[in-house]
Amino acid sequence: MQMIAVEQLPGRASAPPPVRVGGADISEEAIAREMQYHPADNAGTAQIKAARALVVRELLRQRAAELGFSVDEAEEVDAAITTLLERELEVPEPSEDDCRRFYESQVERFSEPVRLQVRHVLLDAAPDDVERRDAQYRLGEELIEALAQVPERFTEFAHRHSACPSKTEGGELGWLAPGQTVAELDRALQHLPLGLHSRPLASRYGWHVVMVDARSEGRELPYDQVAARVRHSLREQATRRALRHYLLALEAEIGVEGIALDDDSASALMQ
Repeated sequence: MQMIAVEQLPGRASAPPPVRVGGADISEEAIAREMQYHPADNAGTAQIKAARALVVRELLRQRAAELGFSVDEAEEVDAAITTLLERELEVPEPSEDDCRRFYESQVERFSEPVRLQVRHVLLDAAPDDVERRDAQYRLGEELIEALAQVPERFTEFAHRHSACPSKTEGGELGWLAPGQTVAELDRALQHLPLGLHSRPLASRYGWHVVMVDARSEGRELPYDQVAARVRHSLREQATRRALRHYLLALEAEIGVEGIALDDDSASALMQ
């Protein structure tokens, strides 16, 4: 059963169902404190992630206590969970053949990525501020029109208009590989040619006037150079699967009320 954010309930007429693991209650206050560690697009999703993380911890705490580990203090719980998983989690070690097959099926994943040397001007506007987003988009168009005539003004415009700390460096972001900037801008950058982009690019922070100064194409890396990464990736996958099955077994044995574990419930613990 999903938990629903209180602020989404009309008149706050009802509350989320209580969350209970075995005979232990997980309070709304504990879930609220945990939410800061689980960023999400909205409070309801963060609340669900936080509740599941606490359920996972409580399941493991109760199993550790059942086996005689000391779990009276928070530090003892952490140590007990680590020892518990080392003892009870069975993770098969990938073979060399497994690693080579995985590498051959995921060559791009282990290749050297495309990198871009980028400058930008961030025209800040909150996603829900329609009026400011419209105004900042129009400003972005004006800046792009001016830069098309005089590209040398980019540093000036960054100092004057950008809401990004990079403004002190003239908007320089340096060499960016995939995953090094906000996701929506990152996706757009991968498809841009060299030079000034012809329109502002959107992100959750506002609009970006973007100049791509250089591009370094990715290249395939031989297996011998990435063998350790391949083995680590396979072992991580196997650990996630084993942990998921282990947690689902504990859920069935101990009992969980108010929320159900899902395929991603082990993610916070893995991190």
